[in-house]
Amino acid sequence: MAKYFLLIIAVAVVWRLYLWSRAPHDAPTRSVALAFLSLGLSYPVAMPAGTAGIETVAGDDMAKLVQNLLVLLTCYFLMCFYLYSADGRATRRRARREAVVVAVIAAAIAVAAATEPDRALANSFSKADMTISQVAAFYLIAGLYMMYAIGAAGWWSARYARMSRRPHATGLWMTAIGLSAMAVACAVRAVFVAVRFSGGLVPQWLTTSAAILLVVSSLLFAVGVTYSGVSARITATRLWLRRRRDHRRLTPLWQLLIEVYPGNELRAASRMPWDRWRARGVHRRYHRRIVECRDGLVDISPYLVDGQDETDLLRLEPVELARRLRRASAAIRQGVQVPPRAVPLAVPQGDDRDSDVEQLIAVSEALRLTA
Repeated sequence: MAKYFLLIIAVAVVWRLYLWSRAPHDAPTRSVALAFLSLGLSYPVAMPAGTAGIETVAGDDMAKLVQNLLVLLTCYFLMCFYLYSADGRATRRRARREAVVVAVIAAAIAVAAATEPDRALANSFSKADMTISQVAAFYLIAGLYMMYAIGAAGWWSARYARMSRRPHATGLWMTAIGLSAMAVACAVRAVFVAVRFSGGLVPQWLTTSAAILLVVSSLLFAVGVTYSGVSARITATRLWLRRRRDHRRLTPLWQLLIEVYPGNELRAASRMPWDRWRARGVHRRYHRRIVECRDGLVDISPYLVDGQDETDLLRLEPVELARRLRRASAAIRQGVQVPPRAVPLAVPQGDDRDSDVEQLIAVSEALRLTA
């Protein structure tokens, strides 16, 4: 479970850093990227190898402090995302005030970590001795700030989700639920700290349940934040693949028309080798091929009239139209001249581009089968 959780967090971090690289001056994008980077770094620090490495360099219990500082930064940058999204002077001033608040919180837990008895923070939350004032203060101060920052972010997420449409609304609702659950988990852990500081006992199953809620809510938050971007990327990839396939399926029709009317071929603006592999290059070639096929059909249509009524040509099945196109192309190569009387061919049933492409593909596939 932990392995898959770390994988999802790593994917989210890489994705958000990539988006930040695309818009380096966009404050909301930068805030989300830094939030995920801080969150992603906090998990390796909490692992045994990371803890041992930091404590070897910086001293005992420093790994616990570094991990919590990274989590605090995650909460702060997450709050900044919503503040910067409002794009107002007042919200930017509040972002600076929130920076002062998180700096004070960080200083407070650093003092608690520096003054606690030797190795008192070495144990996990469930096993830490909360009767020690510094340990209780460390967990309580950090937990209350996390509850405040994450709860505010969850409220903003739900607010934006109500104003959005799918798939953005779906991702925002997942984010809002994940953040709200995290805030609840932080509040529950704060209550546990207070109870244990006063000498009370908290059942182990309650502590474990709170930890599971925190992990699951963090996972839901990570999925929600990346959902809309990943969904859009999947949709774009499907469109790219479909247009790439349709581009190939139009090849028989395109080749027949370009052979007799080579002047209809539209030259690409760039012939660089890497241009053909760019996603937008596929879309550009796809639309160019449709235009070239339509121009070729207009030019060759007078050779299909042959005394027939135009309505008869409109009712031609793709197979029959393919046969006549082959005969017309042969006549053109032989130098046959006909009166310039263009008529519509392969007219789509709908008015959209997809219907047009479907009709052209039907003729092209018929040409392939009758070759």
